[in-house]
Amino acid sequence: MARILIIATSGSEDPTRAGMAFLFAKGAVEGGHRPEVVLAGDGSVLAKKVVAESIVPVGLPPLKELIQFARDNKVPVYT
Repeated sequence: MARILIIATSGSEDPTRAGMAFLFAKGAVEGGHRPEVVLAGDGSVLAKKVVAESIVPVGLPPLKELIQFARDNKVPVYT
């Protein structure tokens, strides 16, 4: 089991890139690893509930579902 640090630097201006950090975290959890997510720069807006709930990445689940998965699996998210 590895500890993985994922840094999210994209926010609502690029919904698909914003969703990737949480998609990577989901994959890491499913693979038996311990991911942690850092919201940096433009990615820090994802900490706002209203922003996170409005983001729908192209070809990925809605961001609110990915964030809920992270919460359910106790993935630390730092701002």
